Amino acid sequence: MFCTKCGASLPDDARFCSKCGNPVGGGAGTPAAPAAAPSAASSSPTLGGAGVQELKCPSCGAPIHPTFGETVISCDYCGGSVTLGGQGWKEINKHTMLPLKVNDPEAVLKVIHGWVDQGFFHRHDFEDSKVVETKLTYVPFWVMPASASTTYTFQAVGTSVGATAGTVAAGALLGSALGGRRGGFAVVPIMAGPVVNPNRSDTITGQYEYPVIAVKAMGALQPKDYQFALGDRTFFDKKSIPSGTQVLNGDLSEDAAKGAARAWVQQLQADAARKKHSTCSNLKTEVNVGDAELLHAPIWQYALERKGQRQTIIVDGNAGRVIRTV
Repeated sequence: MFCTKCGASLPDDARFCSKCGNPVGGGAGTPAAPAAAPSAASSSPTLGGAGVQELKCPSCGAPIHPTFGETVISCDYCGGSVTLGGQGWKEINKHTMLPLKVNDPEAVLKVIHGWVDQGFFHRHDFEDSKVVETKLTYVPFWVMPASASTTYTFQAVGTSVGATAGTVAAGALLGSALGGRRGGFAVVPIMAGPVVNPNRSDTITGQYEYPVIAVKAMGALQPKDYQFALGDRTFFDKKSIPSGTQVLNGDLSEDAAKGAARAWVQQLQADAARKKHSTCSNLKTEVNVGDAELLHAPIWQYALERKGQRQTIIVDGNAGRVIRTV
């Protein structure tokens, strides 16, 4: 038989889908045709108002008990997720996860070692540090597809310098002609020409899959210009997460995450413009953000202490890279 929700092949006596948790009723019979996966852009019905104390998981029907402050909750049984928006609780249609590939703490330490000791003046910083905390957590991120276009003006340095040099040269020539010979007078022709304007305009565009951390208390770990390896992601399956690993819920709504994504993408666009032209000004950026996806990513947090200073370094447990934070 097949699950009517996700189409997974199941034993004939199964009562719940082993992949998505959907109740299938059990018993032998004619296999059901796999159902089409819901579109990420489809509108989900409201499951309950903001003040309800219990919801039914839209995937398996198990009870979900909202906690004050949480706006993103995953079902403890099947991993189905709901979010609180302006109209109440709704199902999150696209909930994915990244597999944990770097599961050895020693391997994570090697990544951190190389990152901490970058540069001649830091090559012994790791050896002088002490690891005071280690934590592996599956952290929720709102992944926001965004397209951005930035127009700006800049000063063409070559044109500006050339115009200035020409002016100085002309002034020197004129001064020489007027004061270079005593008792005489020389007529110097002045060639008139168009005024050179060194100001130019340019436009840069960018495409982003920007991750916004969905836990306000972890805002200090917000990635700045980091991109997860989204090609590795799969549908969220709580059973594939290592036993004992904490899976966090979120308290940042999708609407708030969209606003945050716009602000950070604007900053990245401004950084890119200034990297291309150091004299740019009058920047105007338009950002269009699409439908969000909820992504649970394995995050290693290592707290290092050196000379009385504490530093938290976060590592992507999927790609094995240090995440540069805001």
